Amino acid sequence: MSSSLPTLLVVPTGIGCEIGGFAGDALPSARLLAAASGCLITHPNVMNGAALYWSDPRIHYVEGYGLDRFAAGEWALRPVRQQRIGLLLDAGIEPDLRQRHLQVADACRASLGLTIGPVVTTDHPLGVHLELGESGTSWGSLDRPDALLRAGERLKAAGATAIAVVARFPDDPESEALAAYRHGGGVDALAGAEAVISHLLVQHLQMPCAHAPALDPLPLDPQLDPRAAGEELAYTFLACVLVGLSRAPDLIACDGMVRSDHLHADQLGAVVAPAGALGGDAVLACLERHVPLITVANPSLLEVTVDALQLGGSDAVHEAGSYAEAAGLLLALREGVSAEALQRPLLPLRELPLREMPLRDRPVQEQL
Repeated sequence: MSSSLPTLLVVPTGIGCEIGGFAGDALPSARLLAAASGCLITHPNVMNGAALYWSDPRIHYVEGYGLDRFAAGEWALRPVRQQRIGLLLDAGIEPDLRQRHLQVADACRASLGLTIGPVVTTDHPLGVHLELGESGTSWGSLDRPDALLRAGERLKAAGATAIAVVARFPDDPESEALAAYRHGGGVDALAGAEAVISHLLVQHLQMPCAHAPALDPLPLDPQLDPRAAGEELAYTFLACVLVGLSRAPDLIACDGMVRSDHLHADQLGAVVAPAGALGGDAVLACLERHVPLITVANPSLLEVTVDALQLGGSDAVHEAGSYAEAAGLLLALREGVSAEALQRPLLPLRELPLREMPLRDRPVQEQL
């Protein structure tokens, strides 16, 4: 096949996407798109499946804030063989639950060969609060963001090159929203607050970071939706974060120099996003750069569509009914096959009338 087509895959967090709104249920789609493109750049919401994960050298694991800066051309990605993952623990985690997370880290060291450490605990409990916006999307806040940033600084100073964060999240096992999520409806109520935590650290430290919430185990539910089942397999959600961060690319500020060992936004060949969630920074930055956009039918709470952005009729926008169809469009872009030639009806070429032809394109005699 021809050389790879670097592709950005975005599935926004906390908006209830049918694919990507649960416990790593966008992973099969990411694997397919990585095979089709040869190089996929995506974020933890797509890749994290709690106790489940998938390592693929064609997939670059980039936290959402870093993804936005990359798409805007402000940061480049430098692939690495290995990251030293610092473990940042919330002081609000109870001793037994804290020990569970330390044991997961030790298991990843012993069984997967990951480089993990040092471990730092915040000097104050972070105080996570969960909220839902008017649209139903999830978000959150921290009582002590300063404690989070200080702990991150200590890890960076101690030699960590990536940071896995574990914050104590509020338990609410009787919540109607949680029951709806576990049964395949509603929104992941934790996702918005998780994004706040990781965004703060990446913005402050400019290094790979991802978050795993600390929660008490939930009671058995025989009606569990398969998309939420990954969160039922263990005492923590940390394993997928550690695996993802283990080879996450470094985040490098762009200085005007284009280096062959870095990935730059100018190399992007496509961006793939849910058809109703096109208003994020990364997608808008790609549109400004005229990167081809593939929209996928993946319903969520949002309706920021091609029509809402007045992009209808653009040759740079391709609509796909599924991620499988999006993979086919990526292959067409990668191989230089016109997407128009794959669709029916195939309309005949239309000759531009002479009166509409720009002056610079008219015959010299006519210009004179």
